[in-house]
Amino acid sequence: MRIPGRAFVMAAYLIFLMVPIYWLLNMSLKTNTEITGTFTLWPETLTFANYRTILTDPSWYMGYVNSLIYVVMNTVISITVALPAAYAFSRYRFMGDKHLFFWLLTNRMAPPAVFALPFFQLYSSVGLFDTHIAVALAHCLFNVPLAVWILEGFMRGVPKEIDETAYIDGYSFPAFFGKIFLPLIASGVGVAAFFCFMFSWVELLLSRTLTSVNAKPIAATMTRTVSASGMDWGVLAAAGILTIIPGALVIYFVRNYIAKGFALGRV
Repeated sequence: MRIPGRAFVMAAYLIFLMVPIYWLLNMSLKTNTEITGTFTLWPETLTFANYRTILTDPSWYMGYVNSLIYVVMNTVISITVALPAAYAFSRYRFMGDKHLFFWLLTNRMAPPAVFALPFFQLYSSVGLFDTHIAVALAHCLFNVPLAVWILEGFMRGVPKEIDETAYIDGYSFPAFFGKIFLPLIASGVGVAAFFCFMFSWVELLLSRTLTSVNAKPIAATMTRTVSASGMDWGVLAAAGILTIIPGALVIYFVRNYIAKGFALGRV
């Protein structure tokens, strides 16, 4: 049987994507001696000691807890702030609205390194350094403009007649927004929340600069695995596998919303 060209290309692409993940999983099930000593496609001596180290050592598993705390805080804050802003941009016209909308996106274009030092000095002076809210607020600088841009496109696709009909029927604005408008843009909220979550989860520079001990995320912990005996490759690979899982779960639950976002052309 002839294999279609598109199927071959898709299979090759999937293999190309899965090889690094498989190799990371392969390393996480090996000892450091086997990792650095021989080249094998699968573990010769299967071990779960690397995962046991992460799940029993507070310096490791607290990194995941800290990351989840500030990522969830950032996602909630970003969506809460972006919803009314996006509604205003989609429904009203005011002086400088297009310039303000573009200015919001310019913050997203700047690299995080530009804001690392100002945030560090500001949070150190007000006592927010090494706290979860510090990282969450810092990430809002990048996530709020992105969420506003995504949500504005979804809201613009909702006819204004729905707003007018709801007001005629006696709905107040909070009741209309919560009961009628939000369900219509649920896919947009899911897409915006996904991108906010993923950016905050994988971002390293600000989260490492603004934390030291109490709120240190897993991304910062993974960069500090060098000891007197060298790099602990097995534990680092196991931490990488566990870091992929939350992102994969989020993608699984919002996959339909992401597909709608691509179909509408805003993502």
